[in-house]
Amino acid sequence: MLSFFSVLLLLFLPAVPSSAVSASFDNAAFPSPGNVLAETPADGSSSSASGSSASENTAAGTESSSSGDDTAGAGTGFHVDAPCAIVMEASTGTVLYEQDADLQKPPASVTKVMTLLLIFEALDAGQISLTDTVTTSEHAASMGGSQVFLEAGESQTVETMIKCIAVASGNDACVAMAEYIAGSEDAFVAKMNERAAALGMTNTHFVNCCGLDADGHYTSARDIAIMSRELTINHPEIFDYTTIWMENITHVTTRGSSEFGLTNTNKLIRQYEGATGLKTGSTSKAGFCLSATATRNDISLIAVVMGCDSSKARIAASASLLDYGFSVCRIFTDNNPPALPAVPVRGGTAEEITCRYERNFSHVATSDLDESKIEKKLVMDDTVKAPVKEGQKIGTLDYYYDGTKLGSVAVLSGETVPKAHYTDYFQRLVLAL
Repeated sequence: MLSFFSVLLLLFLPAVPSSAVSASFDNAAFPSPGNVLAETPADGSSSSASGSSASENTAAGTESSSSGDDTAGAGTGFHVDAPCAIVMEASTGTVLYEQDADLQKPPASVTKVMTLLLIFEALDAGQISLTDTVTTSEHAASMGGSQVFLEAGESQTVETMIKCIAVASGNDACVAMAEYIAGSEDAFVAKMNERAAALGMTNTHFVNCCGLDADGHYTSARDIAIMSRELTINHPEIFDYTTIWMENITHVTTRGSSEFGLTNTNKLIRQYEGATGLKTGSTSKAGFCLSATATRNDISLIAVVMGCDSSKARIAASASLLDYGFSVCRIFTDNNPPALPAVPVRGGTAEEITCRYERNFSHVATSDLDESKIEKKLVMDDTVKAPVKEGQKIGTLDYYYDGTKLGSVAVLSGETVPKAHYTDYFQRLVLAL
């Protein structure tokens, strides 16, 4: 039985505020947000070329929080402690909550999301390959801030450079890749701005490829979410790199070879269930920024915070945004679509073909969904003419909710039907006799 004094002690223990920790962490396995070390100064004074990788372009500077009205998420009572913030459902781009999301601010190393996007697009285009060798220039080696201490003349593969950027936020690796792809950093930055314009990033202008503070270098929380979505949706292999916690690379220079440890600057990877990336950033002007990605139960979110006053604050704010996003998202999957009839084919060796759905339809809803109100409409091509290839799109199954289209899934040909020739028609006539 508890003593009288024990009961008093329990009654007067202070309660832990619900906002103090925005996600459950296993303290035995992972440090809590309060134990995350702030990143080292941009001068790299606490880093060593022979030790682990340097932290971000960091500083202790802070920015005051803005108090603009929310749009998405307004009226929910939810608020995140960050000057600028947004959380987006990745598959649809639906904004679940935003707070001063269009305010132009310096992004620090979150800039590298665009750099990585252009790298992966160059890979897809066949312009470069993961095994290509990239030689570090004097300019690239001279970069300050976070770096992996590449030396002028040192060569690394494209894949190693991606790891240096995505894991350790290496400015030197960024510039080396920019020069390799575009010939110069300035030419690469021009491509970054072109790509930003094409994506509708109206509050963005880049001056360099790594995020060091510079006049005229800015973006917004919404624009960061847009480019993060473009990178992760179209190049999901980025997560093979952003989920690396620690890995060694080998420096090979005129002095010989040496091991160098890369350590992920994104502590959320070890602290938040389902975290997959994406990119941290911090400078004296930018404060502490993060584009965070996470997936739970087939729902993927992108949370962006800018201008936080510490590494701890950006982790807590990002986790809070992700928690909110997962709490309001639901996924609907149609596992019983209507059966598909055979489809007539004109001018083919067969008179009709079987067909199939490309996939089961899924939709992420941000509010309660009454499945009885979902309407399905099968829309087939008016005429299917031979030749028809297996997997060719010949229609769609469209989904509507209260008259609003949710999306569609393609109907594909289940077989190949060549174009008929005179001999085929003659054979068909003979068989009909």
